[in-house]
Amino acid sequence: MAIILWDKIKADSVEKGLGELVYRSNLLGTDRSVCNFGGGNTSMKTTVTDFRGRPVEVMWVKGSGSDLATMKANNFTGLRMEDIRPLFEKDVMPDEEMVGYLVNCMIDSKHPRASIETLLHAFLPFKHVDHTHPDAIISLCCADNGKELAQEIYGDRFVWVPYVRPGFTLSKMIAQGVIDNPKAELVLMEKHGLVTWGDTSEQCYLKTLDIINQAEQYIEAKVNEAKLFGGQQYDVITEAERNTILAEVLPIIRGGVSDEKKMILSFDGAPDVLQFVNSKDAAVLSQVGAACPDHLVHTKMKPLFIKWDANTKDLDALKSALVQGIADYKEEYKAYFERNKNEGDVMNEPAPRVILIPGIGMVNTGKSWSMSLISGALYHRAIAVMRGATALGEFVSLIENESFNVEYWPLELYKLSLAPAEAEFSRKVAFVTGGAGGIGSVTCRELVAGGAHVVLADLNLEGAQKVAQEINDKYGEGRAIAVKMDVTKEEDVQAAYEQAILMYGGIDIVVNNAGLATSSPFDQTSLKEWNLNMNVLSTGYFLVAREAFIIMKRQNIGGNMVFIGSKNSVFAGKNASAYSTAKAAEIHLARCIAAEGGEFGIRVNSVLPDAILQGSAIWNSGWRNERAAAYGIEPDQLEEHYRKRTTLLVNIFPKDIADAVLFLASSKSEKTTGCMITVDGGVPAAFTR
Repeated sequence: MAIILWDKIKADSVEKGLGELVYRSNLLGTDRSVCNFGGGNTSMKTTVTDFRGRPVEVMWVKGSGSDLATMKANNFTGLRMEDIRPLFEKDVMPDEEMVGYLVNCMIDSKHPRASIETLLHAFLPFKHVDHTHPDAIISLCCADNGKELAQEIYGDRFVWVPYVRPGFTLSKMIAQGVIDNPKAELVLMEKHGLVTWGDTSEQCYLKTLDIINQAEQYIEAKVNEAKLFGGQQYDVITEAERNTILAEVLPIIRGGVSDEKKMILSFDGAPDVLQFVNSKDAAVLSQVGAACPDHLVHTKMKPLFIKWDANTKDLDALKSALVQGIADYKEEYKAYFERNKNEGDVMNEPAPRVILIPGIGMVNTGKSWSMSLISGALYHRAIAVMRGATALGEFVSLIENESFNVEYWPLELYKLSLAPAEAEFSRKVAFVTGGAGGIGSVTCRELVAGGAHVVLADLNLEGAQKVAQEINDKYGEGRAIAVKMDVTKEEDVQAAYEQAILMYGGIDIVVNNAGLATSSPFDQTSLKEWNLNMNVLSTGYFLVAREAFIIMKRQNIGGNMVFIGSKNSVFAGKNASAYSTAKAAEIHLARCIAAEGGEFGIRVNSVLPDAILQGSAIWNSGWRNERAAAYGIEPDQLEEHYRKRTTLLVNIFPKDIADAVLFLASSKSEKTTGCMITVDGGVPAAFTR
């Protein structure tokens, strides 16, 4: 049941007029069973004073590209009704002409472009109008016997409008239907959604929810859970087994869907998803088509359903089914495009947005983690609609050509064009060890600013979580995650990568940065100190790089590693034999991996910093005192000591190293591997040779 969220105290406290519309819209959008992400629209008609001081009747309507759940006053467009009403007398009006006309009706040119369904609201003679896509209503509108069932639910209080793509024609059909039926309280749009209205914002909202709940009660009375979707065919795989399987197959999926543009993945194992993918009818039902035109841009016409017997738990069979299934889907999508394309259409990436796996759940793809979630959220709605429609009768969808025309409809694609331009590291996942430290945290922030998603791996989980939270607060949920990892423990490293895979589907960039440092004269260097440096700086870097190499090969879309070495990688540091030797081994390991990784498109390069004191856990430990003692100076004199020994007379900061990392990880160095970049201000003794 759709829950009534209206709070009279809150509603009375908002600004009268547009504030009421914002409040109602947010409530409707908050419940995704009532309104899809990005879909639906709301309006209100009121009077405002124009720039000449005259009272003018204006309709405020949702602007294109916004979402009801989060939109604010500036996401609505105000249009003069005296300019719009005469359009009702026209017989036809093409989309381009209508959009151009509505621009001239706006009371402020800075307002967003009006929704394609603006005239739907304008032609109805009601002060407040809601157009939503409720699961229960679309279930009714996507059932083959929906109109007959609607009469049982609503009697003669509804107008049924056959499917027509949104625009002038549909808007006029709806208005004419309401005019012809004085008893009408709602409009049911075949394969599309619901229109309701009211004299006040509260009345409109309550009417919308009442209509939805009447349909939902009717549907639920007919649902037989045991026979839903034909009943259960596959058993649910336990979460532990599922995660083990996903850690193996998600990189394969990511590689398969990323041959043209890299995609970020998300996984969804919610109960409704599992009930659907494990059912007898899911393989057929899922291919009928989209449940609502609004879904198409984010989910494509249909998902990829993997043909795999989940009861066998045969991992090799699943891998083969995924590889073959993705390849077949892309070929079928290309053929679908060729059959239906119009002049000027440019094919989107042919890979699936939604992948359904029996026993496992749903994998979604997108240009970002948040966009993949949108595809998943919309498919939850599709499952809910199929649940209702099949309980009522037979689920029906749009014909193929209409689905294509909606997917490639310029007015829908316009919404996507409002998103920010992609940056250098968009669609990429970076795994940064020592992510809580000075170099690591700055590198993570810079990568995310450049479009990446990042995994901060660190022994200091609390510190990594703090940085990740700051990143997410600034750039949006899911752009960064923190994982606890000891680079010297193989199981820790493998577990950290598994978390990264389960979150994003794979990795593209690894910054091997975790470190420590000790200082002792050679004859006072203990075996414990020697082993500590070797374990962290050599073995640790080996473990991190090896697991990354395995994942990158499995993805088969290349990859990039950047090792954070040291000036001491090429210079024999005084009283630092263990540290210097381990750092030298680390850099040679990077070159060895570069030599092997080339054929797989895996690049490996190194950055050699020196004396990065700012924000460093290493330099805030005993290392500072030890290095000061080695040079015969006080600890607080180190910064000046290091500055003066450089040829450029500069100090080096974490951002300087991050800039070098980003260069080596970027397309600007796409033909460079096995390289070392020294960022030390110019220490002649450490010049590479």
